[in-house]
Amino acid sequence: MRILDPKSLLTGVLAGITAALLVLGASVHMSFFAAFLYAASAMPVLIVGLGWGVPSAIVAIATAAVVGAASVSPMFALAMTLVTLAPAGWLSRLANLARPASEIGGPDDLLAWYPLSDILMHLCALVAISVVIIGYLIGYGPELTNQMVDVMMTSLQTQEPSFVTDPAAIEQTKQLLVLVLPMTQGALWVILLFAAYYLAARIVTASGRNFRPREDMPSALRMNRNAIFIFLGGLLACFFGGVPAMIGAVACGTFGAGFLLAGFAALHYRSRGKSWRVPVLILAYLSATMLFPAFFILVLGLADTRRAIALTPVKKPENASTTNS
Repeated sequence: MRILDPKSLLTGVLAGITAALLVLGASVHMSFFAAFLYAASAMPVLIVGLGWGVPSAIVAIATAAVVGAASVSPMFALAMTLVTLAPAGWLSRLANLARPASEIGGPDDLLAWYPLSDILMHLCALVAISVVIIGYLIGYGPELTNQMVDVMMTSLQTQEPSFVTDPAAIEQTKQLLVLVLPMTQGALWVILLFAAYYLAARIVTASGRNFRPREDMPSALRMNRNAIFIFLGGLLACFFGGVPAMIGAVACGTFGAGFLLAGFAALHYRSRGKSWRVPVLILAYLSATMLFPAFFILVLGLADTRRAIALTPVKKPENASTTNS
């Protein structure tokens, strides 16, 4: 593990300021791209964590929180830390963990890195916890979503006076939205944060400062089989109604997104060397925006669960961390 010297400290501070500015930019420009700016705010923390070590990532998170609290409010800083910065710092810590391969029955001259499947599962759990906490803080529930539906219906009637509302359809929409909204939010956040992790890892690897060796994502990116039970438990909780249903929807969305990512990785791996690879992958990505095609890719991720462990020679990565995972 690298020691926090003045250069690493300054790098962490700059990364934290950059992360905070990205979040502030996203909060000012409330558009479709705001979510991407929020997710991009995780990249500075991930880059310093993967390349300069966990202490630098902690400095970056603390700096961003201070800037957010001073610029907007302590609640804004808390939300920013919970949703984006803390998961990024934790992912960088997990990615830098390694142990002698002999501890898990491997050769004595190799290091075994923390499995990517477990990193993805941690990300799903962290996002789920963050979404639940933020939902509690803002008072998320049927009252809030009912108001949103009522405002939407009023707006539609204002724009189109001939629009006739169906009370039964509106009530059904209200019941669905209270579950669909946190489920979608959690799923989208897992995908965006993992994309930020992937890009940050590529940047750090290209710079030569990486602790962790670059992995072959199509073969290594899978979900831990234990995540299936959390996903199914969340799905079952959706039928109980009330708070358990909302928490279950969050678990379904976050862990479902993890299995969706694993499904895409499995599709990439299985299509290698095939003549139909490019058109099938393009079709899969385009159709994944719809529920039915995405379901099949999710099932592909559910059907292939394993823990692929990256092994590297002990002496090859000079900056390897040998902390037990």
